[in-house]
Amino acid sequence: MNIGAGFALRLICLTGLTISSYGCDARYEEPLGQRLEASFEADRIFVRVPVAGSSDTLRLYTDTGGGLFLFGAATDRLGLSDSSGVRLSRLAGPETFPDPLGAKDQLVPIYRPDAAPEANYDGMLGQAWFADRVWTLNYPNEELILRAAPDSVGTRMSLSFMSDSTGARVLSFPRVQIVVDDETIDLLFDTGATVDLSDSALAHFGGTSGRERATSFITTGVLERWHERNPEWRMIEDGDRTIPGMRMIEVPEIDIGGERVGPVWFTERADTNFHDFMSQWMDQRVEGALGGNALRSFSVTLDYPGSAAWLRVVAAS
Repeated sequence: MNIGAGFALRLICLTGLTISSYGCDARYEEPLGQRLEASFEADRIFVRVPVAGSSDTLRLYTDTGGGLFLFGAATDRLGLSDSSGVRLSRLAGPETFPDPLGAKDQLVPIYRPDAAPEANYDGMLGQAWFADRVWTLNYPNEELILRAAPDSVGTRMSLSFMSDSTGARVLSFPRVQIVVDDETIDLLFDTGATVDLSDSALAHFGGTSGRERATSFITTGVLERWHERNPEWRMIEDGDRTIPGMRMIEVPEIDIGGERVGPVWFTERADTNFHDFMSQWMDQRVEGALGGNALRSFSVTLDYPGSAAWLRVVAAS
């Protein structure tokens, strides 16, 4: 998720609530080990949804820390402008596609922003789409796989979610813990975390992969604590065009569930963005987000029913 300017676009329809009945009679039969057509772009994951009876496709941004929606322009293009929600499995026809189990009637709501969005995708598949399933995100080999059960291979890391007084899960934004400089830090597990690099940041990184890239986020308070303790850690002033003045800091090494990886760049966000806004949707307060730039060496299996993630370092084949 890109918390900051434009965050409404990222978190619209958090729970996927909609009243439309479009496509609710469709029955999606979930296969065992379905490999989705995905592209990994600067450590961010997009999926293609085929449209039955058409040469058109939907390009959707997947984001464990985001919302659930299709842009109105995309549904207009497909002739669905009279609907407020879409059943993806019916839209895809014979080429079945998983519906969001965490959304009402498993429908993807339609979002019509006041201004035309500056996005190279047709919508977002967020926490409601990932909810209640098992997924493997193999970053080195660029694979997104829907599984019937976890393979439980690798290093286990706990995932924590907001629940009600009975213990029932309310939302599926995962909280994870990492260790930095001997300090345990709670973060949103956020495969959609994105930075829009400023000119100076783009020059620093060599300008080879475009401005929009996966990042990890950290609150101002923690960033300043890191910088005070470790003044030698590299910093980029005003690194993100999304919000002017946001800094970026390079952490030499982080511990994710016992696996050490680094260096990892974190992009600054105001404390209130995570303490007050994002944390209201989680089981406890978080200090930022762990994004794809920290995961690029791993195959990660997310077991939402089992509240666990399995991390395994793999080489690209």
